[in-house]
Amino acid sequence: MKGWVIPPQQNSEFVAKMEEVLDVYKRPYNEKIPVICMDESPKQLIEDVAMHRMKPGQETRVDYEYIRHGMVNIFMANEPLQGKRLVEVTKRKTKMDWGNFVKQISESYPNADKICLVIDNFKTHHASAFYECFEPEEARRLRERFDFVYTPKHGSWLNMAEIELHVLNHQCLNRHISEQIKVENEVKAWMEERNSKESKINRQFTNEKARVKLKKLYPSLHD
Repeated sequence: MKGWVIPPQQNSEFVAKMEEVLDVYKRPYNEKIPVICMDESPKQLIEDVAMHRMKPGQETRVDYEYIRHGMVNIFMANEPLQGKRLVEVTKRKTKMDWGNFVKQISESYPNADKICLVIDNFKTHHASAFYECFEPEEARRLRERFDFVYTPKHGSWLNMAEIELHVLNHQCLNRHISEQIKVENEVKAWMEERNSKESKINRQFTNEKARVKLKKLYPSLHD
């Protein structure tokens, strides 16, 4: 459980939502009802500004000075059982940005009857966003295409899109990048390579294991 943010003891709301998410992950693959995980992460744009050229035989010296160029947001959606992911870099993370990204997810699964989307409780992650982005008919169509499954508060670690974001940051974005277009190019190349390998996530944490490892969270009827 290292690195996990766990709520105080005996939290029935947490365990109810946790068990719902873990039940979703146990479902066998169904192309008509794919399980997609979605999360987002900020990336700071930083430009290195000082590097001293040295004489032959001397190592280059770098002053740790840099210029901040603001932030960008990275949306991540991944289908753990199929090894697919969709990533987009945006300037902001408004309802409009989220709604447009979720529409991209919908368009990526044209043959699905329903898309089960595992997301956290961030304030923009709600079907109401569709009505701020699109005409009512389109908003309703998107709303009916998705079954939203929310992770509990303090339970973002249950979202497997967070795992993909950690991989992305470690393999691709763990250095200073100064422009959004450069982040977009790096992320696109990473996504295409990882999709070509069909890199999957096999999560072993189940409700049965949760009831043992997180026993303190379950209310006792005998207290």
